[in-house]
Amino acid sequence: MVFKKMLSAFGVGGPSVDTVLTNPNTRPGLTLEGQVNLVGGDAPASIEQISIGLVTRVEVESGGSEYAGLMEFHRMPVSGRLELAPKQQLAIPFQLPVPWETPVTDVYGQRLHGMTMGLRTEVAVARAVDKSDLDHVAVHPLPVHERILEAFQALGFRFKHADLERGHIYGVQQTLPFYQEIEFFAAPQYAQTVNEVELTFVTSQQGVEVILECDKRGGFFTGGQDVIGRYAVPHTDAGRTDWAQLVDGWLRETTSRYGNLRAQGFGMPPGQPGHYGHPGQYGHQGHRGPGMGGMLAAGALGVVGGMVAGELIEDAFEGFGGDEDGGDFE
Repeated sequence: MVFKKMLSAFGVGGPSVDTVLTNPNTRPGLTLEGQVNLVGGDAPASIEQISIGLVTRVEVESGGSEYAGLMEFHRMPVSGRLELAPKQQLAIPFQLPVPWETPVTDVYGQRLHGMTMGLRTEVAVARAVDKSDLDHVAVHPLPVHERILEAFQALGFRFKHADLERGHIYGVQQTLPFYQEIEFFAAPQYAQTVNEVELTFVTSQQGVEVILECDKRGGFFTGGQDVIGRYAVPHTDAGRTDWAQLVDGWLRETTSRYGNLRAQGFGMPPGQPGHYGHPGQYGHQGHRGPGMGGMLAAGALGVVGGMVAGELIEDAFEGFGGDEDGGDFE
């Protein structure tokens, strides 16, 4: 076996480390299994701790500009202090739980262009830390995610891009310091109402909160407007719902609030980056609608504030057919 990473903290002739995943494919709420392989160097080595962590690429807004950087968002130790003899080979198995909110990186076997996910191994020694390269990880959607994405495709939406935004969504219980946005060009039947739709999943063990941000750009004499719809879906309903009808109902309910915003004089007020909505503008109404299957449909969260204008186009979905403006899953 060729070991990819020599532990530089020990100098030339030091031990080496390699992390091997049993299967790099996983889903939110499942696990990643594998082992960390160590080989001793020319002399005995004292290692304080070995940890593994999930790392992804996140968009961060700072000082009016936006940049992307790698962020470790989940970590687990796999070993405490150990002594490694010269040329000793040691394999340390692990099972890393994947957080429920982990973003989707692969759909139907295709990587979403712009999404990065990897596992990094960190070896701590006295006064130094060695970090390995990223081992590729593919996070596939859960059944509920798949049904909703399929519904958007069936309704004629085209994918624009996906990325991770640092911040929290107002009113949503969120454990990770970022959220995923999957952006669509509007389907023809919605073109008079909305220009683009951004879809966010915030997943838990019980189900998924679905946040829809519908963007209606203004005309020559009118300002642009964004409205939010928020809906809760239990995992158990994944196989029991007419998803195209359900998602169509969500979209029509959400976009119907444009009139309410105009009547109340709301435009696009300033807000905090990474936070959706403003408290107190709208109540939350739980109700059932056609095809809802008993799911909770929460009311509007309010007007979007602080959204970054002109998000980068280079994160368009790669390999989904169509032109540079977007494509389908086909």
